[in-house]
Amino acid sequence: MTEEPTETATDEPVGLLELVRGFEPDCDAIIGLRRLSGGASQETWSFDARCGARSVPLILRRAGGGKARTRLAAISLSEEAGLIRLAAEAGVPVPRVHAVLAPDHPSREGFIMSRVDGETIPRKTLRDERFARARPLLARQCGEILARMHAIDVTSLPALRRGTAADELAIYLEQHRGYRQPRPVLELAFRWLKDHMPPDGGALTLVHGDFRHGNLMIDENGVAAVLDWELAYVGDPMADLGWLCVNSWRYGHTLPVGGFGTREQLFEGYEAAGGRRVDPQRVRFWETLGTLRWSVMCEGMMQAFRDGFDRSVERLAIGRRSSETEIDLLRLLSGRD
Repeated sequence: MTEEPTETATDEPVGLLELVRGFEPDCDAIIGLRRLSGGASQETWSFDARCGARSVPLILRRAGGGKARTRLAAISLSEEAGLIRLAAEAGVPVPRVHAVLAPDHPSREGFIMSRVDGETIPRKTLRDERFARARPLLARQCGEILARMHAIDVTSLPALRRGTAADELAIYLEQHRGYRQPRPVLELAFRWLKDHMPPDGGALTLVHGDFRHGNLMIDENGVAAVLDWELAYVGDPMADLGWLCVNSWRYGHTLPVGGFGTREQLFEGYEAAGGRRVDPQRVRFWETLGTLRWSVMCEGMMQAFRDGFDRSVERLAIGRRSSETEIDLLRLLSGRD
């Protein structure tokens, strides 16, 4: 994966009032504009549109001002907006997309969507009393949401990349090799995954690509919205279930699905909502591949820091987590959870 040095973008978006008036004609002012933390290749801005006596909460997701593209095979923002609209039609909880900004817009490529109330920070959703009633519901809800997502007609999708299990493994092996860092545990995992490649599991579907705790907006009733669609592709739907079970997304809690539920709850919700019959061993394969994938992604963060492409603390902090995944891989390969 090629990266270029990151530039710091401090310029505020412009032309928002005109864009908002396209779907809220009586809007007379933009208030409370602020950039939210996180996101190196893309930016997220929160603001309110004042429409007479009403205040409409909105989010602008736009391309970053730097040149770094650190997420593998990320789709364009216009494609992401289109996917979110398709997901909404399929009954997936997502923010409403109101407007799409063309690449030549003064505020850069992006889209404006509704701002959904809730929380995305796992340490809060796993701990705070506010979410106590929602936590037992989340795993089954995730299964139901994924089933609806995977049922979206692939012919209606934008031109997303296609990837089988073998394709995904090859991508991350090539990326790992490029970092030239000897990692015996990763070599063992690559070999195990190659030897345990699952057979054809049926038709390929839309895969979110990053469906996990941290990319889910959660409120007192459960999952309020699925966020961050930029890694979507067409592949094995079990990849989404396996990724959700990766230990890194449990944030120190023991329950295997995001730290909030069991695999049985996830699988039951998926099948009850019309998803194909779940093979736990196939999901286990994707959980292992997902753990390896996250390790390689962490390697990429560290490499970006070493090479001076991005000297942010965020890159360094995430990069060091690759060692944690080695412990997870050894547990998975030995049949332990």
